[in-house]
Amino acid sequence: MTGNLIKKTGAAAIVLALCGLAGNAGAVEFKAKGWWLFGAQYGQNGNFSNKGHTGYDYLEDEFEARSRVRLQLDAIASESLSGQVYFEIGKFIWGKANNPQGGGALGADSAIIKLKRAFIDWVVPNTSLKVRMGIQAFRSPYFALDGPTVLTGDGAGITASYEFNENVSLTGFWMRPYNDNYIAATGENDSNFMDNMDVGGLTLPLRFDGWAVTPWGMYGAIGPNTFRSNNGQFGNRINPPDGNYFFSGMFPLMGNDKKINPKTTHAYANVWWAGITGEFTMLDPWRFAWEFTYGSSTWSDDDALNRQGWMGALLMEYRANWGIPGIYGWYASGDDDDLGNGSERLPYLVNDFGVSGFSDTFAGPDINGLERDRVIANTLIGTWGVGARLKNVSFLHDLRHTLHVSLWGGTNSSGILEKIHDRTGKWMPINVSSGTPPMGRDNIYLTDKDYALEMGLLNQYKIYENLTFNLEASYVHLMMDRSDSVWGLAETGGGRGLRDAWNISGLFIYAF
Repeated sequence: MTGNLIKKTGAAAIVLALCGLAGNAGAVEFKAKGWWLFGAQYGQNGNFSNKGHTGYDYLEDEFEARSRVRLQLDAIASESLSGQVYFEIGKFIWGKANNPQGGGALGADSAIIKLKRAFIDWVVPNTSLKVRMGIQAFRSPYFALDGPTVLTGDGAGITASYEFNENVSLTGFWMRPYNDNYIAATGENDSNFMDNMDVGGLTLPLRFDGWAVTPWGMYGAIGPNTFRSNNGQFGNRINPPDGNYFFSGMFPLMGNDKKINPKTTHAYANVWWAGITGEFTMLDPWRFAWEFTYGSSTWSDDDALNRQGWMGALLMEYRANWGIPGIYGWYASGDDDDLGNGSERLPYLVNDFGVSGFSDTFAGPDINGLERDRVIANTLIGTWGVGARLKNVSFLHDLRHTLHVSLWGGTNSSGILEKIHDRTGKWMPINVSSGTPPMGRDNIYLTDKDYALEMGLLNQYKIYENLTFNLEASYVHLMMDRSDSVWGLAETGGGRGLRDAWNISGLFIYAF
């Protein structure tokens, strides 16, 4: 138990030690920030099937309580030099001993402290060039959506930004998501050979009175051994859940299944994205926002692993005294029914935290990273949709409400399901009911004959200046085509029946 206690208190000891140095650090100033999250959820059918019991899904009960703590310490020497270390404790389900989301059982002795970010910021002397080096947050630009689609996650790299004037700036970055993770089998000498992935990007934010626009682009290379293990070229997911997000976002549907794609690649893949996003506020209180992104992932020696596609989104909202009503829509390209030419969906690197749609706190990722979410997917890729929302409606002091309703539809060809059956002899299941998610899909794979109706109500009450309570109710009605040539012969985790997913969540957020 002593060893576990040392592991458990290690991060806190580091923070206290660093704070203790403040008295002897001369001009260095230490500032601390933190977020305490305590939540409880009650719901059913999170994967649209209860798999023979009454739980939320195959991993959780109807009712769960969980916690997460984030601690950030900034060491500021001057306006030109500072550093940050950012720890995360949890998230963990109360009462659960082992991962995933373990560490909340009696005794609470699990080693659940994680390093989230660690970087330094500095300004090149006598210039306006700012540099950030280390483990940091990377995000692709967005205006219309509530968060990034292609990239939002923590990684190791370097970011440099230069402000030409108050209207124009330029940011470039290089990150290394993966490297040195391939360990060759005994007797082989190619460990760590061609197993790196590198990504670089540029964004050009342009901001003027009444409008703003940001064109951006990224390029990267994926080594053929980046995910290799003794189990094959894609046998190493690396650091789930991020590895699962990457596999669902960067590769075609079931591209690692030997019956669909028997090839093994031997060359680097070229990946790139180009996008533009902006907003128009000159007609205030009206606001119009848009974004468009195209991306491609190409393996020169294996077309079946290629993936390229696009996505566009629009938002129109009106800022009134009582709230912000708005309407929105999106369309993303989908797969055709040819298994040999890869995927026609927009590739994405990772969506680890933050919403990637319009008020998506249940069907997609939630903004707090603690509540139940992602019941349909990590992003809106491979779907189209329209919706409306009432955001930040307030009739009482310190109490706000956000209501949204969205209709989703799939853009993937329904014919691909029969092609997969012909190759494998099995019908792809409707949901991801257990184990590791298949390559190329998140949870629900919507075809052009499938729909989903999603709605949610979020209530936010500020108890104190630093303490907020969120009460949220969410519901998704899934409408899948059950004809024999589409999903009619496919099973879910609980047989062939589908059940609507719903959840009620209460969340306390203490931030300082």
